[in-house]
Amino acid sequence: MKNCTIVILLSFTFVVSCKNENQMSQSLIDVKIPVAKKISKALKIHDDTRIDNYYWLNNKENPEVLDYLNAENAYTKVIMRHTESFQKSLFEEMKGRIKEDDSSVPYKFNGYWYLTRFETGKDYPIYIRKKETLDATEEILFDCNVMAKKHTYFNLGGISISPDNSMAAFSTDVVSRRQYTLQIKNLITGEIYDDKVLNTTGSATWANDNKTLFYTMKDDVTLRSEKVFKHKLHTDTKQDIEIYHEEDETFNTFVYKTKSKKYIVIGSSSTLSSEYRFLDANTPDGDFKIFQKRVKDLEYNIAHYNDSFYVITNADDATNFKLLKTPESTTEKENWEEVIPHRSHVLIEDIEIFKEYLVVNERENGLNNLRIISWNGDEDYYLPFNSETYNTYIGNNPDFDSVVLRYGYNSLTAPSSVIDYNFKTKTKEIRKEQEVLGGKFKKENYESKRVWVTARDGVKVPISMVYKKGIKLDGTNPLLQYAYGSYGSTIDPSFSTIRLSLLDRGFIYAISHIRGGEYLGRGWYENGKLLTKKNTFTDFVDCSKYLITEKYTSNKHLYAYGGSAGGLLMGAVINMNPELYNGILAAVPFVDVVTTMLDDSIPLTTGEYDEWGNPNNKDYYHYMKSYSPYDNVEAKVYPNMLVTTGLHDSQVQYWEPAKWVAKLRELKTDSNKLLLHTDMDSGHGGASGRFESLKEVALEYTFLLDLEGING
Repeated sequence: MKNCTIVILLSFTFVVSCKNENQMSQSLIDVKIPVAKKISKALKIHDDTRIDNYYWLNNKENPEVLDYLNAENAYTKVIMRHTESFQKSLFEEMKGRIKEDDSSVPYKFNGYWYLTRFETGKDYPIYIRKKETLDATEEILFDCNVMAKKHTYFNLGGISISPDNSMAAFSTDVVSRRQYTLQIKNLITGEIYDDKVLNTTGSATWANDNKTLFYTMKDDVTLRSEKVFKHKLHTDTKQDIEIYHEEDETFNTFVYKTKSKKYIVIGSSSTLSSEYRFLDANTPDGDFKIFQKRVKDLEYNIAHYNDSFYVITNADDATNFKLLKTPESTTEKENWEEVIPHRSHVLIEDIEIFKEYLVVNERENGLNNLRIISWNGDEDYYLPFNSETYNTYIGNNPDFDSVVLRYGYNSLTAPSSVIDYNFKTKTKEIRKEQEVLGGKFKKENYESKRVWVTARDGVKVPISMVYKKGIKLDGTNPLLQYAYGSYGSTIDPSFSTIRLSLLDRGFIYAISHIRGGEYLGRGWYENGKLLTKKNTFTDFVDCSKYLITEKYTSNKHLYAYGGSAGGLLMGAVINMNPELYNGILAAVPFVDVVTTMLDDSIPLTTGEYDEWGNPNNKDYYHYMKSYSPYDNVEAKVYPNMLVTTGLHDSQVQYWEPAKWVAKLRELKTDSNKLLLHTDMDSGHGGASGRFESLKEVALEYTFLLDLEGING
């Protein structure tokens, strides 16, 4: 984005006093609110002019911008200073529920058992394998605690093991901008080769020759994954061959190997369309073949089994998708044959292929089901689940020949379980249930339910909620309402040990399954994007009104939380109905919708046109402008607000929440709290490390609890 040429330093002043020389830590008694100076910038398009007084904040290389962010951080710290001891105790409380010396359930792949281990006092995972049996001597593949020592942020991306088990391609991000450096480690000698590729997506795929590696590069500016390269082991990465360039700026590209290990697949996808190319993994220097050319609004995913590909697709108006198959030699759409037909009430989300069985992850009436089908046609049934609201999903199943399905299960009241289901014996084994330490948690002390709210257009919107048993519906309960509502992303009712810190202090936690997600199928998503996006916001507001009317809470005790696109939701609803909420948590909020979507130089733009619309089109421009949180801030009373962001965020740039807070400060007519906290070391996902992110959660929860007068 173009940088503003004139920047005026904000006004930020501390009024300092000292009680005495022994109390210097309490010297910041009073602080003036940070005020970002205004520099008028006219943004013109479609014969319309928007005045952006805080556009200049879009330049983190400008030291005055950093001064502003640091000033906001200092202000937040002062305002929240009286809660610091509570924050620390909350952090320790949440951390104390988590088993530090923990390990994952092992899985077997290509002759080795793989698992991940955490050790007491360490923030990062240790990746381990054992040859053939779990009694074998462990091999430490990567100790992220060692790798992270010199960095304020560290994330180990994808790990790809070569077919002969001798090497691992791995990636690291030490900035938190999702730009990964790809390297190769010899697992026999421990040597890390000189082969090094910068600015990758983090994943890589080995061909079957154990020396050819495929990976994806990002555009340096937009961070769009746009090119697939081929690397030969022990050659200069500058000699890597570009084998595919995705030139359509609305598409991203990626590369992987089929579970059958027979094919390398290059995928290209946008919000509404997809396209695949495939190559025999035994001939990595051959030419990729197009599976089915992209067609607008045609989505499909592929999986390989025997001499056929299986295709999940929305072809021929299959809104909720159907499953088809086609021979390897004739993969074009006209050859696709039906396996599972389209059903208007059932969404096909995923499949898992085994040698003897097909597993289908379906969603009906908002709930996931796992369907088991034998290839010989003798069996077709569903695994039983008896909860009113729950979450289940297909787990890690890399072994094609296995007769065991690994899946996960949890609910709002039940900790996560890893379960192995045997197709032959039809028995299940709980391999691991999440431990909740501290000695206070008992499932039976909590209750969950699902209710249905009639939205203003007559549509029924579900809410999943959890609370301690015995609460009275008298309107006095504090309630945190959460939602996302974009990209077809479904927020399932899952368990959280962290959330217990709110529930145990009397909070109700409610997930609103609003339009824009896929909780009730693909149509639920289609009716919450583009020119129907406002349904997302009105659904949330109507859910809030229901929770108040039914006396689960009141506007004095209702709080709302959303992050990223859910942060846009927060901004929209407080512009529409600020009187409903006592407080708002907005994490990395996407609030400057119009300006961002008009700037094709930043990551969250061209690939998002099918989600939000292209504001270069007049109709989309005016519709976006009508709900954009930043553009619709007014002189009125707003709720108490805590806004969080990361300086290195690649998804929602830091300046969006910074500008939003500055404008709210300028216009709002109340004295309610408005706080901005910027993590100067992280990006979209927050702080790295297993426990470090809990400090931000402690800040957020303390903010809410303090508003309720709860300080312990």
